[in-house]
Amino acid sequence: MRSKTVIKYELDQTRQRLEAYLEREADMLSKSGVQSYGIGSRNIQYYNTALKDIQEMIEKLRARIRELEAELEGRAPRKAIGVVPRDW
Repeated sequence: MRSKTVIKYELDQTRQRLEAYLEREADMLSKSGVQSYGIGSRNIQYYNTALKDIQEMIEKLRARIRELEAELEGRAPRKAIGVVPRDW
């Protein structure tokens, strides 16, 4: 089992990353958040990441924060449940 200091450090780092991704998402969704446009044969692209990728990472980071908080409180970070479908 990892020490609480290590878990807290990782939790702080993950929260900082989440904050950066949320700022990036807000910037991309703002009125000035044009991703790309073209005039004639010229194209300009502001971001080289897709909004979908940013939103997926936000969900992953939120899930990781929940896991770390649970581990810090001494609970199991995940609960495994098995379902076996049967055809009678």
